Amino acid sequence: MGNVVVTIARHFGSGGKTIGEMLARELGIPCYGLEIIKMASEESGISEALFNQADERLKHTPLSARFGSSKAEYTGGLIAPGSDQFVSDKNLFNYQAKVIRDLANTCSCVIIGRAADFVLKGNPDVVSVFVHASKEYCLKQVIERRAYTGKDVEKFIAKTDRYRSDFYRYYTGQEWHDARNYDLCLNSERLGFEGCVKEIKSYINIRFGENQ
Repeated sequence: MGNVVVTIARHFGSGGKTIGEMLARELGIPCYGLEIIKMASEESGISEALFNQADERLKHTPLSARFGSSKAEYTGGLIAPGSDQFVSDKNLFNYQAKVIRDLANTCSCVIIGRAADFVLKGNPDVVSVFVHASKEYCLKQVIERRAYTGKDVEKFIAKTDRYRSDFYRYYTGQEWHDARNYDLCLNSERLGFEGCVKEIKSYINIRFGENQ
């Protein structure tokens, strides 16, 4: 068996990122999130600012409005540097996906977001997790943790989740909320952060053996 990689998709405010970081600490493995953008920049030679700008554009303009019914489903290829599409949003995602695949082939780790579950689909050593919670719980968590300091927190949460959903649909052709895309769907409101970590660890032990 190769490396064990845990991918985590999550509602904003559900604590999915924190749960992933806690899991990584307990397992003694690295956790990657936005670091993937920097690594993709280094891999491609494309300015990190362009990756960040692409994310910002998508956050402020829902993909459904920006691209209509079109898709850019990830197929694993990279666009050559000589192409006028080399720095397109699609190719920026392609390079992030390459980094994700390389990480999965190199070490056990936790990967937060970036549609990593789809990128690594078919890899027998991947555990894909979706962390969710009620709107009320997510709102409370965002306010308590000061994850957003603007006036209308509820609208920001909805906008962030809509962005994540559109992002996932555009690049994977699938629905972000579809439980069939994940090995585990965990309610952090019911289980708590530590409970979610325990559930993921238990799943890993059952699936791969107690030596993991």
